[in-house]
Amino acid sequence: MEILNVQANQIIAKRKDKVKEWYLIQEGTVIQKFDFAEIILGKNAIIGILASDCFPCDYIAQTDTKLAAFTCENYEDLKRILSSQEKLRSIFLKTAIEQRHQMFCLYADLQLKIRQFHAFVESIYNEYKNMCGQFKIETQPFPRMEHFKPLEMKHKAEKWEMNSSLALMKNYMLEYIRLMEKDDSLSIGTIMEASAQMRRVTQGIGEMEAYLLYNKDILLSESENDIFQLFFDLAVRAGANHFDVEPIRKEINLLIDFIKKMKLYDEKLILYRSREYENYDLDRNILDEYATVELDDDTPVEFNLIESRESIDYLAHILTFAGMGESQIEEVRKKIDAYRDLPDMFSTENEAYMIRKQLIPIFYDVYEKIFFRIARDGEVATPIVKMFLTFGFMDVQLAGEENINTLYDLIEHMEVCNSENVYTIFNWLEAIYRGEKEPSRNEFDLDYPAYVAELRKNGSIKPAEVPELLKNQEAKVQFEIRNMFTAGNRITYGKVTTFCPLLGEYDLINSLDKMLVTVEKLDEALNAIRKVDFSVFYRETIFSDPAKDIVREMIMKEVLPDMILMPNAGTKAMMWQETAGVKRDTPGRFLFPIFTAADLDEMMVETVGRFRWEICRKEQGVHWNDIREKSLTSEYCDYIQFYRKNHELSPDAKEKVKNALTRARNNYREVFVKDYVSWMKYESKGSYRLNKVARDILVRYCPFTKEIRAELKINPMYANSMSRFEIQNAKKMQRVVGVYEKYKKAGGEITQELRDNLLFYQM
Repeated sequence: MEILNVQANQIIAKRKDKVKEWYLIQEGTVIQKFDFAEIILGKNAIIGILASDCFPCDYIAQTDTKLAAFTCENYEDLKRILSSQEKLRSIFLKTAIEQRHQMFCLYADLQLKIRQFHAFVESIYNEYKNMCGQFKIETQPFPRMEHFKPLEMKHKAEKWEMNSSLALMKNYMLEYIRLMEKDDSLSIGTIMEASAQMRRVTQGIGEMEAYLLYNKDILLSESENDIFQLFFDLAVRAGANHFDVEPIRKEINLLIDFIKKMKLYDEKLILYRSREYENYDLDRNILDEYATVELDDDTPVEFNLIESRESIDYLAHILTFAGMGESQIEEVRKKIDAYRDLPDMFSTENEAYMIRKQLIPIFYDVYEKIFFRIARDGEVATPIVKMFLTFGFMDVQLAGEENINTLYDLIEHMEVCNSENVYTIFNWLEAIYRGEKEPSRNEFDLDYPAYVAELRKNGSIKPAEVPELLKNQEAKVQFEIRNMFTAGNRITYGKVTTFCPLLGEYDLINSLDKMLVTVEKLDEALNAIRKVDFSVFYRETIFSDPAKDIVREMIMKEVLPDMILMPNAGTKAMMWQETAGVKRDTPGRFLFPIFTAADLDEMMVETVGRFRWEICRKEQGVHWNDIREKSLTSEYCDYIQFYRKNHELSPDAKEKVKNALTRARNNYREVFVKDYVSWMKYESKGSYRLNKVARDILVRYCPFTKEIRAELKINPMYANSMSRFEIQNAKKMQRVVGVYEKYKKAGGEITQELRDNLLFYQM
């Protein structure tokens, strides 16, 4: 146990961080923060008790806080803690029960909010249609209601669970704890059971929050494509025809009150939209020219206040935003029509090839012009323009008319595709433009400074222009668009020879919401790998404190990759580069299609396999295949190169290596990737796929987590190699502990990065 002092507002643990320790709050309060809901944790609450592998939410110190840290990742760790400090048994038991009840209470509150939200939306929209009928005014198209469904929970808390928790909290808490703490198995079982329930309830809370955040725009949104606007427009049209608008006012006021009550919406947005409505004189007759002068019982009132989506020329809208004139727009339209009219758009014949060859530069030229109009000139992108920037959509008939409404709705919820390390391609280019990220390397493995140096070397620019070009953010974005974007978009699409960047319905083989690659899906796929191959994203970095006798200590730091979503419906992922620059502790860059029907888990594990190989190559430098310098790549290259002479391989194993090399076209990395996939999918479960030599290499350089090793090392196939690994790991940990003790005696403080380094060797 170690005592940590945390200042107010400091983040203790972030969502998606690996759980390596539990933190017992000894003093102060901590906010357990979900997407918008939160719970306040006080003295004796435990941070991490509900987690399994990664923290499901953020934990932020509300006040100055004192924490006791325990290494606790599993049942065995918990048993060790409670056995060594019996006084903690009743504290842990009481805390588990109380925190579970807090979770149930939050779950119940959100459950009620979900029911109220769904019922209100259905009711208010039906009232809108009824009022349109009463006033004989045509209803405005609102396709979002077609997709608005009740939430179907995957992770539920049962009513009996919540009732049981409430009864226990109210009536039998002390007796229950006294009974449970009498026996280790009862104590630990109760804590672990409560933890498992909290995990499930947390997942349910996440589902409900996601549902509300995804659907809240149906009532009020920045795009004004919402029910509030439907009523506002109805009031304007009714007022223009001298109808009594008071019933409509009442519905709008009811709508505003409900929006405020839900506490989901930005207050500035509520204020802006409310004032827009309140300041509008509904009794004025300036719209009389739109009204039908003579009405009879069968004639609806028709207006042109809101342009119907069906009447929009999407292609012209996008190209006009890019600054094209009518003649240019028609020229592009002809090319798209010719492409769409091909008997076989996947044809490799010359006609199809030439049309695609013409469309590809047009797409990226339009993309570049639109990007700079938004980023540099401050123009606000319309939803249609965002559909182009995010999904590659340009033409209705090409993308499929039935998909347009779904694309339109998805574009209003792109927060599901953006996070700290997940970007749509537009957001990625914005990050480069703002200087938050540096451009990626091009296909010739040149980063931006090397590219500029090459331009100077070949005389394309003068030496005096180099400093300015190195600071030119627009040039950096252009470099990224013309290199990583164009190549990555083609590769992630999957069918390189027939690639066309325009979104086509022939690639949308499933519903768009199921094909959409979200942050949640990517995180699940990435974390599934981290649960098995714990060290995959750890890098060696330097820690130095010469004043306290540490000049150069190498410590392990986890650096998760940046994942960039290409605007296509593809089938491939790509490891574009292993680090962001020269420094080893910068994120790698993985590319994925934004829509895919392929198995994302399989795409991820192959991508991570390539990352494993390339990060080793980078770390080893010129010695990456030199067997005198032991590493993953050097040992693997030696194994593949001399497999025929290896006495440890049977004739059957040698034949399999030969076939693997043939399939990989003698590419050693791709042979390794196939073995890595087998290592992760099968060998981690004790199902043999690799030969003895390959297995021994992977045991040492891609080790499984402690729990998996414990299960496998009783098997003779793994026993020797895993025992050697654990002996070496124990030596490293012993050395680290010795260094830390010496450092503390010299007055040094064990920071979080140093703690994480020690915990790495305990995994």
